[in-house]
Amino acid sequence: MNLLPFGKLSPAKPRSFVPTTLDLGDWPQIAPLFDRLETNANQAKAPADLERWLIDWSELNAALDEEASRRYIAMTCHTDNADAEKAYLHFVENVEPQLKPRQFALEKIYVSVGVQALACAPDKLKLELQRRYEVFDRDVKNHVELFRPENVALETEEAKLSQQYQKLIGAQTVTFRGEEKTLVQMGRYLEEPDRALRQEAWELVAKRRLQDMDKCEEIFEQLIQLRTQIAKNAGFDNYRDYAFRQKCRFDYTPENCFQFHDAVEKEIMPAVREIQNDRKRQLKLEKLRPWDLAVDPQNRAALKPFSEVGEMVSRTQKIFNHLDAELAAGFQQMQDLKLLDLDNRKGKAPGGYQSTLSEARVPFIFMNAIGLQRDVETILHEAGHAFHAQATRGEDLYAYRGAPIEFCEVASMAMELLGNEFLEEFYPVAEANRARKTHLEGIIGFFPWMATVDAFQHWIYTHIGHTRAERKAAYLQLMDRFGGDVDYSGFEEVRAHSWHRQLHIFLHPFYYVEYGIAQLGALQVWANSRSNKVKALNDYKKSLALGGSRPLPELFAAAGCKFQFDAATIKPLIQLASTELKKL
Repeated sequence: MNLLPFGKLSPAKPRSFVPTTLDLGDWPQIAPLFDRLETNANQAKAPADLERWLIDWSELNAALDEEASRRYIAMTCHTDNADAEKAYLHFVENVEPQLKPRQFALEKIYVSVGVQALACAPDKLKLELQRRYEVFDRDVKNHVELFRPENVALETEEAKLSQQYQKLIGAQTVTFRGEEKTLVQMGRYLEEPDRALRQEAWELVAKRRLQDMDKCEEIFEQLIQLRTQIAKNAGFDNYRDYAFRQKCRFDYTPENCFQFHDAVEKEIMPAVREIQNDRKRQLKLEKLRPWDLAVDPQNRAALKPFSEVGEMVSRTQKIFNHLDAELAAGFQQMQDLKLLDLDNRKGKAPGGYQSTLSEARVPFIFMNAIGLQRDVETILHEAGHAFHAQATRGEDLYAYRGAPIEFCEVASMAMELLGNEFLEEFYPVAEANRARKTHLEGIIGFFPWMATVDAFQHWIYTHIGHTRAERKAAYLQLMDRFGGDVDYSGFEEVRAHSWHRQLHIFLHPFYYVEYGIAQLGALQVWANSRSNKVKALNDYKKSLALGGSRPLPELFAAAGCKFQFDAATIKPLIQLASTELKKL
C-alpha cells in the first residue's frame, strides 16, 4: 500500500555509485557503500579524484535523505497508520544511528585527504577550489569537532520523543456542536463575527490543550535532559552553546540574538500595541481577549479565499503566472508529479512544511488547508521553499542543494510578500487589500512571538536543573515583555503553557530566530521590489540558485539585503510596513 501522495520518482541524474536495487531501509546493504567510499577516499591523490569522490558521497547521501523523507512524509500524512509509524521508526532506530558514525568517519577522512589533494593543485586551481569548497570545508570540520559516538543513541531517543509529541498533538480533537473537529479546523471559528461563538470555540480548544499539559511537560523535560547530556558529551557547558555550533552559526552569536530581542521590544512593540489598540477601538471593546485576535476588527465575516483545495492550487498557479514564468512552471511541475498534500484531515500531523526529495531533486509540500486566508499565505510560503529547491537542482554537491535556514526562510517569506501583489486571483480588490493588511499586521505581530520563543529557549538551556515552576515564571516574564495588551483573566494556565503549541520548541530547538532574521531579509526584498520590481525578482532568483554554497552575509547580499538584525535595520522596514498599513 502506497501511503505517499506521489508515485515512484526517477533520480535527477542516473545513479553511478549507488546500486539501483539497493534497499535503503536495510543497513547491511548500505554499509558496504561506506566501506567503498572510505577506500576510494584514501586513493584520491589529486583534486579531480577528490571531486569525483565527493559526487559519489553526495549520491549516497541524496538517496538516503530521500528514503528518510519518504518515510517522514508517509508518517506525517498518516499519524494514525501503524505501518507508516513502524517504517519511520525503523529508519530512525536502525538506519540513522548506523549512519552517523560512518558519515563521521568519511568527514574525518575528507578533512585530511582534502588538504593533501588541494596541495597538489596549481595555484590558480587551488584558489578556485578554496572558494568552491569554503563553506563545505568549514561545516565538515565543525561537524568532525562536534561528533561524539555516545551521542548517537541519545539523538535516536530525542527523535523518538519528538515523534511522541507529534502523535500526541496530532490526536487532539474536540466535539464542537455535535461534530468532531481537529484543533486546526477549529481555527476558522476564531474569525467569526459572533463573539460568543469565538469564545466558545477558543475555550474548548484551550481546555483540550490543557488536558495534555502534563504529558507535554514530561516529554519536554526528557528532551531537555537528553539535549543537555548531548552538549556535555561534546564539551559544552550548556545546550544553547552547543546548538549554535551544531547549526553552523558562524555569522552571528547569542549576543546578537539578545540585541535582536531588544530591537523588537524598542522598534516593533509600539507598532504591535498600536495595531491592538486599533482593533480594540474598532471592535468597541474595553479589553482585548485571546478570542478577539483573529476576527476582522470591523466584524466582517472571515475571508474565504477558496472552498476546495483544488481551487486554492489553481488560483495560486495564476499568481505565479503573473509573477514569473519560470516560477510558474516550477509550481505546475509539482502538481503534475502529485507533490502536494494540502488538505486537513484527522490523523494528519499539524503544521506545514516543504521537504526536498533529494535524489529526484524535487520539492514536496505538506499543509493543513481549511479555507482560511492563512492557507493562502502558507501555500505561497512553502512554494518559496519549493522554488529554492528547484533553483539548486543543477548543483551536484548534495550539501550545497540546501541553504542555512536563515536564508531558506527569506525564499519563503519573500514569496508571501511578492505573491500578495496578485491576491485579486482570490478576492475582489477590497478583500484583497484586507488580506494584505492582515498579512502585514501578522508580520509585525510575528516578531514579538519570535523573540519570546527564542529568548525562552536561551533561558531554558542556560538554566540547567531549573524546576517546572521556574520555567513557567520565566515564560510569563517574556509574555509580559512581548505579549502586548491581551487580557487572559481566568485563563492564566492557558497563557502560561501557550508555548506547548509551538512545535519548534519540542522538535527543532533554537530553530526559530531564523524566522525573524529571514523576515527582515524578506521585508528588504519586498522594499526593493517597490522601487525596481524586475531587479528585485532577478536578485531573489539568483540568490536562491546559490543554494548553500556561500556564507550567509553573501547570500543576503546576492538577494539585495543586509545581514543585520539591529534597531537601525529594523526601523525603516517597520516604518514602510506601517505606512503601507495606513494606505490599506
